[in-house]
Amino acid sequence: MEVANRHGHTCLMISCYKGHKEIAKFLLDRGADVNRKSVKGNTALHDCAESGSLDIMKMLLKCDAHMERDGYGMTPLLAASVTGHANIVVHLVHQTRTSREERVNALELLGATSVDKKRDLLGAMRYWRWAMELRHPVYITESLAKPPPGPPIPAYGCAQEVNTVEELEALITDPDEMRMQALLIRERILGPSHPDTSYYIRYRGAVYADSGNFERCISLWKYALDMQQSNLDPLSPMTASSFLSFAELFSFVLQDRAKGTMSTRITFSDLMTVLAKSVREVERAMAQSDNLPEASQFTKALSIILHLIFLLEKLDCSPEQEHQKKHTLYRLLKLNPRGRSGFTPLHMAVDKETTSVGRYPVGRFPSPAVAAILLECGADIDSRDYDNNTPLHIAAGNSSPEIMALLIKAGAHFDAKNAQRKMAYELLDEQSSGHPSIYPLNYVTLQCLAARAIEKHRLPYRGLISEEMEAFIELH
Repeated sequence: MEVANRHGHTCLMISCYKGHKEIAKFLLDRGADVNRKSVKGNTALHDCAESGSLDIMKMLLKCDAHMERDGYGMTPLLAASVTGHANIVVHLVHQTRTSREERVNALELLGATSVDKKRDLLGAMRYWRWAMELRHPVYITESLAKPPPGPPIPAYGCAQEVNTVEELEALITDPDEMRMQALLIRERILGPSHPDTSYYIRYRGAVYADSGNFERCISLWKYALDMQQSNLDPLSPMTASSFLSFAELFSFVLQDRAKGTMSTRITFSDLMTVLAKSVREVERAMAQSDNLPEASQFTKALSIILHLIFLLEKLDCSPEQEHQKKHTLYRLLKLNPRGRSGFTPLHMAVDKETTSVGRYPVGRFPSPAVAAILLECGADIDSRDYDNNTPLHIAAGNSSPEIMALLIKAGAHFDAKNAQRKMAYELLDEQSSGHPSIYPLNYVTLQCLAARAIEKHRLPYRGLISEEMEAFIELH
Protein backbone atom coordinates (compact mmCIF):
# COMPACT_ATOMS: atom_id res chain seq x y z
CA MET A 1 0.00 0.00 0.00
CA GLU A 2 2.93 2.34 0.70
CA VAL A 3 4.85 1.40 -2.46
CA ALA A 4 5.52 4.62 -4.41
CA ASN A 5 6.25 5.25 -8.10
CA ARG A 6 9.49 6.84 -9.30
CA HIS A 7 8.19 10.30 -8.34
CA GLY A 8 7.47 9.13 -4.79
CA HIS A 9 3.68 9.21 -5.27
CA THR A 10 1.78 6.60 -3.26
CA CYS A 11 -1.62 5.07 -4.04
CA LEU A 12 -3.22 7.52 -1.60
CA MET A 13 -1.62 10.55 -3.27
CA ILE A 14 -2.68 9.39 -6.73
CA SER A 15 -6.27 8.67 -5.66
CA CYS A 16 -6.43 12.14 -4.06
CA TYR A 17 -5.12 13.79 -7.22
CA LYS A 18 -7.55 11.85 -9.43
CA GLY A 19 -10.48 12.62 -7.11
CA HIS A 20 -11.27 8.95 -6.33
CA LYS A 21 -12.98 9.44 -2.98
CA GLU A 22 -13.93 5.79 -2.36
CA ILE A 23 -10.40 4.56 -3.07
CA ALA A 24 -8.93 7.24 -0.81
CA LYS A 25 -11.35 6.23 1.99
CA PHE A 26 -10.46 2.55 1.50
CA LEU A 27 -6.74 3.33 1.83
CA LEU A 28 -7.22 5.60 4.84
CA ASP A 29 -9.34 2.97 6.61
CA ARG A 30 -6.46 0.53 6.18
CA GLY A 31 -3.87 2.85 7.65
CA ALA A 32 -2.29 4.55 4.65
CA ASP A 33 0.29 7.15 5.73
CA VAL A 34 -1.57 10.43 5.32
CA ASN A 35 1.59 12.54 5.72
CA ARG A 36 3.89 10.60 3.37
CA LYS A 37 5.93 12.91 1.09
CA SER A 38 6.85 12.53 -2.58
CA VAL A 39 10.30 13.21 -4.02
CA LYS A 40 9.38 16.90 -4.40
CA GLY A 41 7.85 17.11 -0.93
CA ASN A 42 4.19 16.84 -1.94
CA THR A 43 1.68 15.25 0.43
CA ALA A 44 -1.80 13.86 -0.21
CA LEU A 45 -3.15 17.25 0.94
CA HIS A 46 -1.21 18.98 -1.83
CA ASP A 47 -2.69 16.56 -4.37
CA CYS A 48 -6.21 17.28 -3.11
CA ALA A 49 -5.57 21.01 -3.29
CA GLU A 50 -4.28 20.78 -6.87
CA SER A 51 -7.23 18.68 -8.04
CA GLY A 52 -9.96 20.52 -6.14
CA SER A 53 -11.19 17.41 -4.27
CA LEU A 54 -12.75 19.07 -1.22
CA ASP A 55 -14.52 15.97 0.14
CA ILE A 56 -11.27 13.99 0.13
CA MET A 57 -9.46 16.91 1.76
CA LYS A 58 -11.96 16.91 4.62
CA MET A 59 -11.30 13.18 5.09
CA LEU A 60 -7.55 13.76 5.19
CA LEU A 61 -7.88 16.58 7.71
CA LYS A 62 -9.98 14.32 9.97
CA CYS A 63 -7.13 11.78 9.77
CA ASP A 64 -4.73 14.42 11.14
CA ALA A 65 -3.08 15.38 7.83
CA HIS A 66 -0.44 18.09 8.37
CA MET A 67 -0.19 21.32 6.38
CA GLU A 68 3.41 20.78 5.23
CA ARG A 69 5.44 22.77 2.70
CA ASP A 70 6.70 21.09 -0.48
CA GLY A 71 10.03 21.59 -2.26
CA TYR A 72 8.92 25.00 -3.55
CA GLY A 73 7.78 26.10 -0.09
CA MET A 74 4.12 25.67 -1.07
CA THR A 75 1.49 24.70 1.49
CA PRO A 76 -1.70 22.92 0.34
CA LEU A 77 -3.47 26.26 0.81
CA LEU A 78 -1.12 28.04 -1.59
CA ALA A 79 -1.29 25.08 -4.00
CA ALA A 80 -5.07 25.50 -4.15
CA SER A 81 -4.66 29.24 -4.76
CA VAL A 82 -2.21 28.67 -7.62
CA THR A 83 -4.51 26.17 -9.32
CA GLY A 84 -7.58 28.34 -8.76
CA HIS A 85 -9.65 25.94 -6.61
CA ALA A 86 -11.61 28.52 -4.63
CA ASN A 87 -13.62 25.85 -2.77
CA ILE A 88 -10.43 24.46 -1.23
CA VAL A 89 -9.06 27.93 -0.42
CA VAL A 90 -12.27 29.08 1.27
CA HIS A 91 -12.45 25.88 3.34
CA LEU A 92 -8.83 26.12 4.50
CA VAL A 93 -9.02 29.86 5.18
CA HIS A 94 -11.68 29.10 7.80
CA GLN A 95 -9.48 26.46 9.46
CA THR A 96 -7.85 27.50 12.73
CA ARG A 97 -4.68 25.66 11.72
CA THR A 98 -3.87 28.41 9.16
CA SER A 99 -2.32 31.67 10.29
CA ARG A 100 -3.63 35.11 9.39
CA GLU A 101 -0.68 35.75 7.06
CA GLU A 102 -1.21 32.41 5.29
CA ARG A 103 -4.88 33.26 4.73
CA VAL A 104 -4.07 36.70 3.35
CA ASN A 105 -1.39 35.36 0.99
CA ALA A 106 -3.71 32.59 -0.21
CA LEU A 107 -6.55 35.01 -0.99
CA GLU A 108 -4.24 37.48 -2.74
CA LEU A 109 -2.73 34.65 -4.78
CA LEU A 110 -6.18 33.29 -5.62
CA GLY A 111 -7.04 36.75 -6.94
CA ALA A 112 -3.92 36.72 -9.11
CA THR A 113 -4.92 33.29 -10.45
CA SER A 114 -8.40 34.62 -11.20
CA VAL A 115 -6.87 37.40 -13.30
CA ASP A 116 -4.39 35.32 -15.30
CA LYS A 117 -5.86 31.83 -15.42
CA LYS A 118 -9.60 32.43 -15.12
CA ARG A 119 -9.70 35.93 -16.70
CA ASP A 120 -12.17 36.83 -13.97
CA LEU A 121 -11.33 40.39 -12.90
CA LEU A 122 -14.43 40.79 -10.74
CA GLY A 123 -13.66 37.54 -8.95
CA ALA A 124 -10.12 38.76 -8.35
CA MET A 125 -11.42 41.98 -6.79
CA ARG A 126 -13.63 39.93 -4.50
CA TYR A 127 -10.68 37.91 -3.14
CA TRP A 128 -8.41 40.94 -2.90
CA ARG A 129 -11.05 42.83 -0.91
CA TRP A 130 -11.34 39.87 1.46
CA ALA A 131 -7.54 39.79 1.84
CA MET A 132 -7.49 43.55 2.49
CA GLU A 133 -10.12 43.12 5.22
CA LEU A 134 -7.95 40.47 6.88
CA ARG A 135 -4.88 42.72 6.60
CA HIS A 136 -6.66 45.68 8.17
CA PRO A 137 -9.55 44.30 10.28
CA VAL A 138 -11.63 46.79 12.26
CA TYR A 139 -11.64 44.55 15.35
CA ILE A 140 -7.84 44.28 15.63
CA THR A 141 -5.64 47.32 16.13
CA GLU A 142 -2.54 45.72 14.60
CA SER A 143 -2.58 45.67 10.79
CA LEU A 144 -0.70 43.11 8.72
CA ALA A 145 1.34 45.30 6.39
CA LYS A 146 2.81 44.10 3.11
CA PRO A 147 6.61 43.92 2.86
CA PRO A 148 8.26 47.18 1.73
CA PRO A 149 8.08 47.42 -2.07
CA GLY A 150 11.23 46.76 -4.06
CA PRO A 151 12.51 49.04 -6.82
CA PRO A 152 10.01 49.66 -9.65
CA ILE A 153 10.08 47.00 -12.37
CA PRO A 154 9.98 48.56 -15.87
CA ALA A 155 8.54 45.34 -17.34
CA TYR A 156 5.51 45.85 -15.08
CA GLY A 157 5.18 49.46 -16.16
CA CYS A 158 6.73 50.44 -12.79
CA ALA A 159 3.45 49.45 -11.10
CA GLN A 160 3.41 49.08 -7.30
CA GLU A 161 1.17 46.88 -5.18
CA VAL A 162 -1.86 48.60 -3.69
CA ASN A 163 -1.86 49.06 0.10
CA THR A 164 -5.18 50.69 0.91
CA VAL A 165 -8.84 50.00 0.23
CA GLU A 166 -9.03 53.19 -1.85
CA GLU A 167 -6.12 52.12 -4.06
CA LEU A 168 -7.68 48.69 -4.45
CA GLU A 169 -11.06 50.07 -5.51
CA ALA A 170 -9.38 52.35 -8.05
CA LEU A 171 -8.07 49.25 -9.87
CA ILE A 172 -11.53 48.33 -11.14
CA THR A 173 -11.33 51.11 -13.73
CA ASP A 174 -7.94 49.95 -15.05
CA PRO A 175 -7.87 46.29 -16.15
CA ASP A 176 -4.25 46.54 -17.29
CA GLU A 177 -3.19 47.74 -13.86
CA MET A 178 -5.04 44.78 -12.35
CA ARG A 179 -3.02 42.43 -14.52
CA MET A 180 0.21 44.02 -13.30
CA GLN A 181 -1.02 43.65 -9.70
CA ALA A 182 -1.49 39.93 -10.32
CA LEU A 183 2.13 39.59 -11.52
CA LEU A 184 3.47 41.60 -8.57
CA ILE A 185 1.48 39.57 -6.04
CA ARG A 186 2.54 36.24 -7.51
CA GLU A 187 6.21 37.22 -7.57
CA ARG A 188 6.07 38.39 -3.94
CA ILE A 189 4.30 35.31 -2.58
CA LEU A 190 5.76 32.50 -4.71
CA GLY A 191 9.16 34.05 -5.32
CA PRO A 192 11.16 34.13 -8.57
CA SER A 193 12.21 30.46 -8.38
CA HIS A 194 8.66 29.09 -8.62
CA PRO A 195 7.83 28.04 -12.23
CA ASP A 196 4.42 29.76 -12.15
CA THR A 197 6.01 33.16 -11.54
CA SER A 198 7.91 33.28 -14.82
CA TYR A 199 5.21 31.28 -16.64
CA TYR A 200 2.51 33.90 -16.08
CA ILE A 201 4.88 36.76 -16.89
CA ARG A 202 5.48 35.04 -20.23
CA TYR A 203 1.75 34.40 -20.61
CA ARG A 204 0.95 38.08 -20.08
CA GLY A 205 3.62 38.99 -22.64
CA ALA A 206 2.06 36.60 -25.15
CA VAL A 207 -1.32 38.26 -24.65
CA TYR A 208 0.26 41.63 -25.42
CA ALA A 209 1.88 40.14 -28.54
CA ASP A 210 -1.48 38.80 -29.72
CA SER A 211 -2.89 42.33 -29.49
CA GLY A 212 0.07 43.76 -31.43
CA ASN A 213 1.90 45.31 -28.47
CA PHE A 214 5.26 43.66 -29.18
CA GLU A 215 7.36 46.12 -27.19
CA ARG A 216 5.48 45.30 -23.98
CA CYS A 217 5.73 41.60 -24.79
CA ILE A 218 9.49 41.74 -25.32
CA SER A 219 9.96 43.69 -22.08
CA LEU A 220 8.03 41.11 -20.04
CA TRP A 221 9.70 38.15 -21.72
CA LYS A 222 13.18 39.60 -21.08
CA TYR A 223 12.28 40.03 -17.42
CA ALA A 224 11.01 36.44 -17.21
CA LEU A 225 14.15 35.19 -18.97
CA ASP A 226 16.41 36.98 -16.48
CA MET A 227 14.38 35.40 -13.69
CA GLN A 228 14.74 31.92 -15.19
CA GLN A 229 18.48 32.25 -15.79
CA SER A 230 18.97 33.38 -12.19
CA ASN A 231 16.99 30.53 -10.67
CA LEU A 232 16.90 27.50 -12.97
CA ASP A 233 19.58 25.00 -13.97
CA PRO A 234 21.45 25.75 -17.23
CA LEU A 235 19.60 24.66 -20.39
CA SER A 236 16.40 24.08 -18.41
CA PRO A 237 13.44 23.20 -20.68
CA MET A 238 11.60 26.29 -19.37
CA THR A 239 14.49 28.58 -20.31
CA ALA A 240 14.80 26.89 -23.71
CA SER A 241 11.09 27.52 -24.24
CA SER A 242 11.62 31.23 -23.52
CA PHE A 243 14.46 31.49 -26.03
CA LEU A 244 12.38 29.69 -28.65
CA SER A 245 9.43 32.03 -28.06
CA PHE A 246 11.73 34.99 -28.69
CA ALA A 247 13.01 33.45 -31.94
CA GLU A 248 9.46 32.75 -33.16
CA LEU A 249 8.28 36.26 -32.24
CA PHE A 250 11.25 37.95 -33.92
CA SER A 251 10.75 35.83 -37.04
CA PHE A 252 7.04 36.69 -37.18
CA VAL A 253 7.66 40.44 -36.84
CA LEU A 254 10.50 40.47 -39.39
CA GLN A 255 8.44 38.52 -41.94
CA ASP A 256 5.40 40.75 -41.56
CA ARG A 257 7.52 43.88 -41.69
CA ALA A 258 9.13 42.62 -44.92
CA LYS A 259 5.63 42.22 -46.38
CA GLY A 260 4.79 45.77 -45.34
CA THR A 261 1.91 44.65 -43.11
CA MET A 262 3.44 45.77 -39.81
CA SER A 263 5.08 48.96 -38.57
CA THR A 264 6.70 47.40 -35.49
CA ARG A 265 10.47 47.12 -35.74
CA ILE A 266 12.72 44.50 -34.20
CA THR A 267 15.97 46.27 -33.35
CA PHE A 268 19.50 44.94 -33.33
CA SER A 269 19.50 45.48 -29.58
CA ASP A 270 16.42 43.25 -29.12
CA LEU A 271 17.93 40.36 -31.05
CA MET A 272 21.47 40.82 -29.77
CA THR A 273 20.35 40.88 -26.13
CA VAL A 274 18.57 37.54 -26.50
CA LEU A 275 21.47 36.01 -28.47
CA ALA A 276 23.95 37.09 -25.79
CA LYS A 277 21.75 35.57 -23.07
CA SER A 278 21.45 32.32 -25.02
CA VAL A 279 25.24 32.09 -25.37
CA ARG A 280 25.52 32.84 -21.66
CA GLU A 281 23.21 29.88 -21.04
CA VAL A 282 25.59 27.57 -22.93
CA GLU A 283 28.52 29.02 -20.98
CA ARG A 284 26.74 28.23 -17.72
CA ALA A 285 26.11 24.66 -18.89
CA MET A 286 29.69 24.10 -20.04
CA ALA A 287 30.97 25.37 -16.68
CA GLN A 288 29.37 22.31 -15.06
CA SER A 289 32.05 20.03 -16.44
CA ASP A 290 31.30 17.31 -13.89
CA ASN A 291 27.56 17.38 -14.58
CA LEU A 292 26.97 18.43 -18.19
CA PRO A 293 23.35 18.55 -19.43
CA GLU A 294 22.26 15.92 -21.94
CA ALA A 295 23.15 16.22 -25.63
CA SER A 296 19.46 16.79 -26.48
CA GLN A 297 19.48 19.94 -24.32
CA PHE A 298 22.60 21.24 -26.07
CA THR A 299 21.03 20.42 -29.44
CA LYS A 300 17.93 22.44 -28.58
CA ALA A 301 19.94 25.39 -27.25
CA LEU A 302 22.34 25.45 -30.21
CA SER A 303 19.48 25.15 -32.71
CA ILE A 304 17.76 28.18 -31.18
CA ILE A 305 21.03 30.13 -31.18
CA LEU A 306 21.53 29.35 -34.87
CA HIS A 307 18.00 30.54 -35.63
CA LEU A 308 18.69 33.78 -33.74
CA ILE A 309 21.88 34.22 -35.80
CA PHE A 310 19.85 33.54 -38.97
CA LEU A 311 17.48 36.38 -38.02
CA LEU A 312 20.29 38.69 -36.92
CA GLU A 313 21.95 38.31 -40.32
CA LYS A 314 18.84 39.88 -41.87
CA LEU A 315 19.44 43.18 -40.02
CA ASP A 316 21.79 45.94 -41.12
CA CYS A 317 24.53 46.47 -38.54
CA SER A 318 26.92 49.30 -37.78
CA PRO A 319 30.63 48.39 -37.46
CA GLU A 320 30.29 48.49 -33.66
CA GLN A 321 27.25 46.19 -33.75
CA GLU A 322 29.03 43.83 -36.15
CA HIS A 323 31.93 43.61 -33.70
CA GLN A 324 29.57 42.94 -30.79
CA LYS A 325 27.82 40.16 -32.73
CA LYS A 326 31.07 38.50 -33.80
CA HIS A 327 32.55 38.71 -30.31
CA THR A 328 29.48 36.91 -28.93
CA LEU A 329 29.76 34.18 -31.57
CA TYR A 330 33.47 33.83 -30.84
CA ARG A 331 32.59 33.21 -27.18
CA LEU A 332 30.19 30.47 -28.27
CA LEU A 333 32.65 28.76 -30.62
CA LYS A 334 35.45 28.90 -28.06
CA LEU A 335 33.33 26.67 -25.79
CA ASN A 336 33.25 23.94 -28.48
CA PRO A 337 29.70 22.87 -27.52
CA ARG A 338 28.36 19.68 -29.04
CA GLY A 339 24.81 18.68 -29.92
CA ARG A 340 23.44 15.34 -31.08
CA SER A 341 25.95 13.00 -32.73
CA GLY A 342 28.73 15.35 -31.65
CA PHE A 343 27.61 18.11 -34.03
CA THR A 344 29.34 21.48 -33.64
CA PRO A 345 27.42 24.71 -34.40
CA LEU A 346 28.95 24.63 -37.91
CA HIS A 347 27.74 21.05 -38.49
CA MET A 348 24.26 22.16 -37.43
CA ALA A 349 24.34 25.30 -39.59
CA VAL A 350 24.76 23.15 -42.72
CA ASP A 351 22.19 20.51 -41.71
CA LYS A 352 18.54 20.70 -42.82
CA GLU A 353 17.42 19.05 -39.56
CA THR A 354 18.23 22.33 -37.77
CA THR A 355 15.25 23.94 -39.54
CA SER A 356 12.81 22.08 -37.27
CA VAL A 357 13.17 23.78 -33.91
CA GLY A 358 9.60 24.53 -32.80
CA ARG A 359 5.99 24.66 -33.90
CA TYR A 360 6.45 27.72 -36.09
CA PRO A 361 9.04 28.31 -38.85
CA VAL A 362 11.94 30.60 -37.97
CA GLY A 363 15.11 30.09 -40.03
CA ARG A 364 15.85 27.85 -43.00
CA PHE A 365 18.81 25.50 -42.97
CA PRO A 366 21.33 24.74 -44.41
CA SER A 367 22.08 28.47 -44.22
CA PRO A 368 25.00 29.98 -46.18
CA ALA A 369 24.72 33.21 -44.16
CA VAL A 370 24.95 31.45 -40.79
CA ALA A 371 27.75 29.16 -41.95
CA ALA A 372 29.69 32.15 -43.31
CA ILE A 373 29.47 34.18 -40.09
CA LEU A 374 30.49 31.15 -38.00
CA LEU A 375 33.53 30.60 -40.22
CA GLU A 376 34.41 34.28 -39.97
CA CYS A 377 34.30 33.98 -36.17
CA GLY A 378 36.67 31.04 -36.05
CA ALA A 379 34.57 27.88 -36.40
CA ASP A 380 36.78 24.82 -36.99
CA ILE A 381 36.07 23.98 -40.61
CA ASP A 382 37.42 20.42 -40.31
CA SER A 383 35.88 19.55 -36.93
CA ARG A 384 34.54 16.00 -36.63
CA ASP A 385 31.31 14.60 -35.19
CA TYR A 386 31.11 11.18 -33.54
CA ASP A 387 31.00 9.50 -36.98
CA ASN A 388 34.07 11.43 -38.11
CA ASN A 389 31.98 13.60 -40.44
CA THR A 390 33.23 17.11 -41.15
CA PRO A 391 30.74 19.92 -41.88
CA LEU A 392 31.55 19.23 -45.55
CA HIS A 393 30.22 15.67 -45.17
CA ILE A 394 27.01 16.98 -43.58
CA ALA A 395 26.53 19.55 -46.36
CA ALA A 396 27.03 16.80 -48.94
CA GLY A 397 24.55 14.53 -47.19
CA ASN A 398 22.05 17.39 -47.37
CA SER A 399 22.64 17.85 -51.12
CA SER A 400 23.97 21.38 -50.64
CA PRO A 401 26.64 22.07 -53.28
CA GLU A 402 26.33 25.82 -52.57
CA ILE A 403 27.27 25.25 -48.93
CA MET A 404 30.02 22.82 -49.97
CA ALA A 405 31.51 25.45 -52.27
CA LEU A 406 31.44 27.95 -49.39
CA LEU A 407 33.21 25.51 -47.06
CA ILE A 408 35.81 24.52 -49.68
CA LYS A 409 36.54 28.18 -50.43
CA ALA A 410 37.06 28.71 -46.69
CA GLY A 411 39.64 25.92 -46.64
CA ALA A 412 37.68 22.74 -45.88
CA HIS A 413 39.72 19.63 -46.55
CA PHE A 414 38.04 18.18 -49.62
CA ASP A 415 39.00 14.52 -49.41
CA ALA A 416 38.81 13.96 -45.63
CA LYS A 417 37.14 10.61 -44.88
CA ASN A 418 34.49 9.81 -42.29
CA ALA A 419 34.08 6.64 -40.21
CA GLN A 420 32.65 4.85 -43.27
CA ARG A 421 35.81 5.82 -45.21
CA LYS A 422 33.79 8.07 -47.49
CA MET A 423 34.70 11.51 -48.78
CA ALA A 424 32.17 14.31 -48.90
CA TYR A 425 31.85 14.40 -52.69
CA GLU A 426 31.04 10.67 -52.66
CA LEU A 427 28.08 11.40 -50.36
CA LEU A 428 26.98 14.18 -52.71
CA ASP A 429 27.08 11.77 -55.69
CA GLU A 430 24.87 9.35 -53.74
CA GLN A 431 22.32 12.12 -53.16
CA SER A 432 22.31 13.61 -56.65
CA SER A 433 21.42 12.25 -60.07
CA GLY A 434 22.94 13.25 -63.38
CA HIS A 435 26.08 15.38 -63.64
CA PRO A 436 28.04 16.02 -60.44
CA SER A 437 28.06 19.64 -59.26
CA ILE A 438 31.46 19.34 -57.56
CA TYR A 439 34.50 18.12 -59.52
CA PRO A 440 37.08 16.43 -57.25
CA LEU A 441 40.07 17.08 -59.51
CA ASN A 442 39.56 20.81 -59.00
CA TYR A 443 40.30 20.48 -55.28
CA VAL A 444 42.52 17.43 -54.64
CA THR A 445 46.21 18.27 -54.21
CA LEU A 446 49.27 16.12 -54.83
CA GLN A 447 49.80 16.12 -51.07
CA CYS A 448 46.32 14.61 -50.60
CA LEU A 449 47.02 11.92 -53.20
CA ALA A 450 50.27 11.03 -51.44
CA ALA A 451 48.50 10.78 -48.08
CA ARG A 452 45.84 8.52 -49.62
CA ALA A 453 48.53 6.26 -51.08
CA ILE A 454 50.19 5.93 -47.65
CA GLU A 455 46.84 4.96 -46.09
CA LYS A 456 45.89 2.62 -48.92
CA HIS A 457 49.16 0.67 -48.82
CA ARG A 458 49.39 0.89 -45.00
CA LEU A 459 52.89 2.29 -45.12
CA PRO A 460 54.39 2.93 -41.66
CA TYR A 461 54.66 6.62 -40.81
CA ARG A 462 53.93 7.11 -37.09
CA GLY A 463 56.94 8.51 -35.29
CA LEU A 464 58.79 8.98 -38.56
CA ILE A 465 57.29 12.34 -39.51
CA SER A 466 56.01 15.41 -37.67
CA GLU A 467 52.79 15.25 -35.64
CA GLU A 468 51.26 17.77 -38.03
CA MET A 469 51.94 15.48 -40.99
CA GLU A 470 50.62 12.46 -39.07
CA ALA A 471 47.35 14.31 -38.43
CA PHE A 472 47.15 15.21 -42.12
CA ILE A 473 47.54 11.57 -43.21
CA GLU A 474 44.93 10.45 -40.65
CA LEU A 475 42.42 12.74 -42.36
CA HIS A 476 42.62 10.45 -45.37
